[in-house]
Amino acid sequence: MNGRGWTLVATSLGFGVVQLDVSVVNVAINPIGADLGGGVAALQWVVNAYTLTFAGLILTAGALGDRIGAKRVFVAGFALFTVASAACGLAPDLAILIAARAVQGIGAAVLVPCSLTLLNHAYPAARDRARAVGLWATGASTTLSAGPLLGGVLTATLGWRAIFFINAPIGLAGILITLRAATETSRTASRGIDLPGQLAAVLTLTALAAAMIEGGQHGFTNPLVLTAFAVAAVAAAAFLVTEARAATPMLPLTLFRSPAFATATTIGLLMNIAFYGLLFVLSLFFQQAQHHSALVTGLAFAPMTIAIILANLTTSRLTHRLGTRRLIQLGALLMAAGCAALLGFGATAAYPALVVQLVALGYGLGLIVPAITSALLGSVERERSGVASGTLNTARQTGSVLGVALFGALISGPGALISGWHIALLISIGLAAVIIALASRRTGSARTGRPSDAPAPRRRAAAEPSP
Repeated sequence: MNGRGWTLVATSLGFGVVQLDVSVVNVAINPIGADLGGGVAALQWVVNAYTLTFAGLILTAGALGDRIGAKRVFVAGFALFTVASAACGLAPDLAILIAARAVQGIGAAVLVPCSLTLLNHAYPAARDRARAVGLWATGASTTLSAGPLLGGVLTATLGWRAIFFINAPIGLAGILITLRAATETSRTASRGIDLPGQLAAVLTLTALAAAMIEGGQHGFTNPLVLTAFAVAAVAAAAFLVTEARAATPMLPLTLFRSPAFATATTIGLLMNIAFYGLLFVLSLFFQQAQHHSALVTGLAFAPMTIAIILANLTTSRLTHRLGTRRLIQLGALLMAAGCAALLGFGATAAYPALVVQLVALGYGLGLIVPAITSALLGSVERERSGVASGTLNTARQTGSVLGVALFGALISGPGALISGWHIALLISIGLAAVIIALASRRTGSARTGRPSDAPAPRRRAAAEPSP
C-alpha cells in the first residue's frame, strides 16, 4: 500500500474513533453511575462533556489546521484524544471523568476537519478523492452505529473502563501511521482564528446544557438555572453579532442565505436532538427499568445498528428514485412512527415487541443524514464545502448535546423514567413533524438552482457520516 493509502487508514482511524466515542458511552452510563456514584444529571455530563467541546470547537480546529498545517494539528489532536481517553479509563471519580471527557472532545474537534484536509491533500484527483472520502465516511458511520453494541460487549466482559482504554492502541497506531505516511499540507497564514466567536459559542452551548441538565435536577425556577438560561441567551446574541462583524468568522452567516443550506442544517439539529436524546433514555430504560445488563442492552441496540447500515447502503438508489426532499420526509416519518408505536409500552414490555420500532428509528435516521448532507453540499460553492460540512457537523453535535440534556431532564426525578420516556417520545414525534414540514419547502440551491426534491448530486455525498 502506498503513502496515500496509509494516509486513508490513519484518517479513517481518527474519524472512526471520534464517532465511536459519541455513542459508545451510552450503554456504559449505568455501570459508570453504579461504580462512581451520581444521578442522572451527572451521567448526562459524562455524555455531554464530550459533545459540548466537540461541537463548540470543530470549526475553529479546521481553521487552525489550515493555518499551521493539518498533519501537525491532526497528530496533536490524536495525541490529546489518546491521553484523555486513558485519563477517562483511570478516572477515580465522576468529576475527573467529566473533565477528561471534555478534553477528549477537544481532541475530537481537531481530528475531524484535519482528517478530511489530509485526505483532500493526499488525493488531488476528484474521482480518487471521492472514493477515499466515501471509505473514510463509511468507516466512521460503522463505528458510530456499532458504538452501543461494542460498548455493551466491552463493559460486560472487561468493565466500563475498557471503552476508553480501547482508544489507546488505535490512537498510537494512528499517530505512527500519520507521521510515516502523510504529507504536510500548505499553510494559510491569512486564515484567521475567530476567538471572540469561539468563546461565545462554547459559552452558549455550555450554559444552555447546564440550564437544562440542572433544571431537571433542581427545577427550572431555580435561580442558578434561570441565570444559566440568561447567560446562554446573552452569549448567543453576542455570537451572532460577532460573526456578523468578524472579518474571518468561524461560522459565515451568509451561508444561511441559502434556503437549502439553512433547511439542511436545521434538520440535522432537530434530528440529533430526537435520536441521541432517545438513545440516552433507552439505555437507562433497558438497564434501570427492565434491569438488563450492559451486554444485553448493547445487543438490544443491534437491530437499530443494522437498520442504519442498511439504510446507508440503499440511500443512493432511493434518492435517485424519490428525490432528496421525499427521502428526508420518509426517514422522518419512519422515526415518528417508531416513536408513536413505542408509546404503548412500559417497563414490563417484552423486547421482541420493541424490535420493529427500533428498526424504524434506525432506518429513518440512516436515510436522513446522507440526504441532508448531499443537499447541503449542493447548496454551496465547492471551495466552501469544508466549512459547510463543518457547520452541519456542529449543528448535529449541538443537537446531541441538547437532546441528552433535555430528555435526561425529563427522567431525572424519582420514578420519572417511564413517564419521562413517553414525554421524550412525544417530543421526538413533534420534531419529526417539523422535519417533514421543513423538507416540504421547495427551496432551490442558491448555487445551482436545483429544486430540493430533485435527485441529490453524488458529489461528496459521503462527506458526512451517518448517523
